[in-house]
Amino acid sequence: MAATHILVVDDEAPMRRLLSRCLETEGYEISEAASAAQVQAMLKRTKFDLITLDVRLGDSSGFELLRQIRSCTDAAVVMISAKDDVIDKVLGLELGADDYITKPFHVREVQARIMAALRRRSAQGQPPGPINGAVYRFDGWTLDAGKVELTDPHQAVCDLTTAEFKLLCVLVQHPRRVLSRDQLMDLTGGLQWTPLDRTIDNQIARLRRKIEADSADPRLIKTVRGIGYLFAPDVEVSDSSSPIWAESSLIR
Repeated sequence: MAATHILVVDDEAPMRRLLSRCLETEGYEISEAASAAQVQAMLKRTKFDLITLDVRLGDSSGFELLRQIRSCTDAAVVMISAKDDVIDKVLGLELGADDYITKPFHVREVQARIMAALRRRSAQGQPPGPINGAVYRFDGWTLDAGKVELTDPHQAVCDLTTAEFKLLCVLVQHPRRVLSRDQLMDLTGGLQWTPLDRTIDNQIARLRRKIEADSADPRLIKTVRGIGYLFAPDVEVSDSSSPIWAESSLIR
């Protein structure tokens, strides 16, 4: 089995060496990048399982680079910063980071948190088995679980990551029902979440940007404050081998 491949991104060579050494002792394969330009070039030719990302890079903001990373890979991202700023932490998590570590840090803490981020990502495997082969329709959208494909009301295919597709599969199976974050984590095959774990919130935010007409005012995936999320539209379901919607079940 291939070793887990981690990309260490920091414009300071001593910090890159420190992180690389502490991760190599855990058996990971390590690559290093000193700039956003190097990261972009490496992502085109190499698949990474996790990326450690410094917030401040010489040629780019770590947050801007995070946006670019999230547009092309499902790799876990752990941000590392010298700034212990709550606003920066929240921004990083909302943009899709899996964790945020502040300097100075203890090597064992970094190792443990990277292992946790990798476990969460690996737990987000394939779409849930019970709906394989089913086709779901909601608000003009069509989700084909057999083809692992989502099409919009104009029949254009919407690109989703594996984690986003899996989360949407869970939501369409439970329409008009409030699901807590820990329920969503369990139903998508994730690990037990903690109050500081923003995995589900991050995935919901990214999914909204792709399927909502206005992600700032969502109509499909509603937030129920203090509890979790609710998938608002009615959902029709049909077997993909015989997609006759007039005979389909209506899930309410």
